[in-house]
Amino acid sequence: MQNIVSRKGSSKVLTFSIPHVFKALQILSKEQFVSRSTFGKEIHLGEGAVKTLILHLKEVKMIESTRSGSFLTDKGRKFTDQIQKIIPNECKIKKCELISGKNNHAIILKNYAFAIKSGLEQRDYAILYGSSRCTTILFKQNSFVFPGEERDCFYNDNKTKKHLIENLEPQEDDVIIVSSSDDSFVAEISAKNAALWTLATN
Repeated sequence: MQNIVSRKGSSKVLTFSIPHVFKALQILSKEQFVSRSTFGKEIHLGEGAVKTLILHLKEVKMIESTRSGSFLTDKGRKFTDQIQKIIPNECKIKKCELISGKNNHAIILKNYAFAIKSGLEQRDYAILYGSSRCTTILFKQNSFVFPGEERDCFYNDNKTKKHLIENLEPQEDDVIIVSSSDDSFVAEISAKNAALWTLATN
């Protein structure tokens, strides 16, 4: 994905980055064709940025386009499927005692507990994209725990715990990153950035 967000013979600064590319690929994996207007609406990019994103995806042969819209190539689908095996699910979380943001977005990394130290690294990479708070949790012995701890984070909040289990379907040694923001898109894109950074560096 780094190639996709690299400048292509131009000094112009791109207005999209790796988490935006990931969201674009997620959208493409769910739809047969995706229009430019859909990209703009879903990824919060202007018309010029969408055109550039599509061009970059074409240059690395991830997508092709017709009058009906853009679609994943075999290469693009294979690449997206590989990432989604590790990051298969995301969900929103309502404000609760532990997760106190106005908008909270959770993303899971399958079997990635080995990559987590204190969770501060994930927080830093979420903050780069505007997160006001980022919490990293591990799934251990059917409980959500902070790195280095054993007590269930949601021992007194069965509603949130049930919501996460139903929507993320965690298993032993999975990682859940929850990013918060006053803006729901910022919460989502910052959670994606933290997850993708964890994936890329391990």
